[in-house]
Order: sequence, then C-alpha cells, then structure tokens
Amino acid sequence: MKRLASYKNGFEGLQASGHSQFLRHERIRHAKIVGMIVSASYRTDIPAFYGTWFMNRFAVGSCEAVNPWNRKPYLVSLAQGDVDGFVFWTRHLAPFANFLPQIAERAPFYVQYTVTGYPRSLERSVVTAERAITDLSDLAKRFGPRAAVWRYDPIVFTTLTPAKWHLENFTGIARRLEGIVDEVTISLVQPYRKTKRNLDYAAAVGGFAWSTESPKAIRDTAPALAEIAAQHGMSLTVCSQPGLVGGTARPAACIDAARLTAIAGQTISSKVKGNRPHCLCHASRDVGAYDTCPHGCAYCYAVSDPAFAKQRHGAHHPSEVHL
Repeated sequence: MKRLASYKNGFEGLQASGHSQFLRHERIRHAKIVGMIVSASYRTDIPAFYGTWFMNRFAVGSCEAVNPWNRKPYLVSLAQGDVDGFVFWTRHLAPFANFLPQIAERAPFYVQYTVTGYPRSLERSVVTAERAITDLSDLAKRFGPRAAVWRYDPIVFTTLTPAKWHLENFTGIARRLEGIVDEVTISLVQPYRKTKRNLDYAAAVGGFAWSTESPKAIRDTAPALAEIAAQHGMSLTVCSQPGLVGGTARPAACIDAARLTAIAGQTISSKVKGNRPHCLCHASRDVGAYDTCPHGCAYCYAVSDPAFAKQRHGAHHPSEVHL
C-alpha cells in the first residue's frame, strides 16, 4: 500500500506544483489538435475494468495521462472534432459494449481483442475463449467484420503450450471466428525482466516450464498460423517482430489509420510513429497506465507486480481525471 500511496501522491504533487502550468499549457495546445487517434489502451484493459471512467471523461471531453518514462502528465482531448478515431484494447468487451454506439457517433473505432485460450496457470482471470468469441460475434453483427482485430498475442511456449498445442488451439479459435474478423495479429512473448520474473513465479506455482522462442519455432510456427488464418478468411500480421514475417504473414500496424479510414468511409491520415523498433503503428495518444490491469496474466508486459496492479485497480475511482 505504501507503493500505491507514493504513486498517487506523486501524481497529485505534479498537479499541485509547477506542473499545473504545464497542464494548463497542454489544455490549450491539445484543444487545437485535429486528426488524433486515441488508444485506450495498450497499457491496461479499459473496456474490461475502466469503462465507466472512460465514459465520464468522454462526456467531459478530455482526460489526463502520465508519460510512463518521465512521469510528466499530459492532457488528451476526447472532444468532437479533435479525435479522428479510437482503438480499444481488451480481453473482455462485454462491460463496455453498450457504450460503443455512443462512441461511434463521435468517431470511428475498432477493437484489438486478445483471445488466446491459455491454461489458467498462464492467465489467471480472463474470460474464456468461448465468451470472448461471443463478444466478437456480437460486435461484428452490430458494427461489421472490420470492427475488431483478433490478437493471438503473445505466443508463449511452455510445457503446457508447446508448438503443437498452439497450432491446434489457434485452429480451433480461428474456425469459430471465421466471418467475424478479417485479421489476426501475433507476436512471440518478449522476455522483459518483469515478464521473466512473473513467468518464473507462475511456472513454479503451476508446475510447468517455459522458454523463449527458438529459431525453429520462429521458422515453423508463424507460417503455419498464417496458412490456418488464410483458410478461415483472415490475414495474419506480426507485431514488431520482422523475424516472423514471410509468406502471407505481413507486418502489423496495431494502430491502423487505414482500418479506421475503411470504417469511417473517409480518409483518416496519420503518419507512422511506432512505439518501439519495427512498430508500424500510426501516431496516437494512449490514455492508459501501466500496472493497473488485474487480469493477472503471467506474460503481461504492462504489469510488473500483479498484486500492485490489483491494489491500484481497487483504489481507483471513476470520477478521477486519470487512471
């Protein structure tokens, strides 16, 4: 709890100190921005856990976020005319689904929906693949097959989920999503220090072993998944890992102005401004915060400490201006 109090006090201190002038400047500057894509959010699951907060800020027309590297706050306009499109990232859309018609009236949107169907040892509290597929089916019926991208991401090789398991699991999900989505994005797990620590702990508790990808796994698995995807009417894209690109697999733009253009029926232009090497995402402003998602996935890059993330989620109030 000390860590949580320190985080909240730090943000409030920024607002109360000289950064209040910074924030006023940001309000003025961002009020003039036109043609902005809002990402909500690759840092946390806003549709599953913070939908009421988002819609409160949507009604106001702005929210605040914190740069995770320099801790400086910034303002993001959500106002009519300032936003060209929204990209939502989630593992559980149902709590947010009834808000989508209202959002669509303001700007086009699509959903990056992760469905992996992993054992509970790897993802402790996400909804089942069956439930997620139902959500995606409902979304497609309301907004069309371009309204979502399926993410089979990240691919984690463990003694519970070897390459053969992934091929069978991916095939089963792809079959059920045929005609519902037109793209699936993959990547192999990145063993960041926090990811390695959390996976090591989950492996010790769950009695399995995990490994980083091997050249053979890279060579064999990705083309096979691309072929399966094509059989079910989907293109397969690869997030920021050129070593997996080849054959029918192409690089992903997870924040994709072209998809928003197709949905909107009018051109949405945005330059490519990736978040890391080989990232082809178009420029966007993310409104989320790391260490706030309580899903408890062992491989998550956005959570350093699952217990701390649960504390922050429990302490958050929907009336706050930031996560």
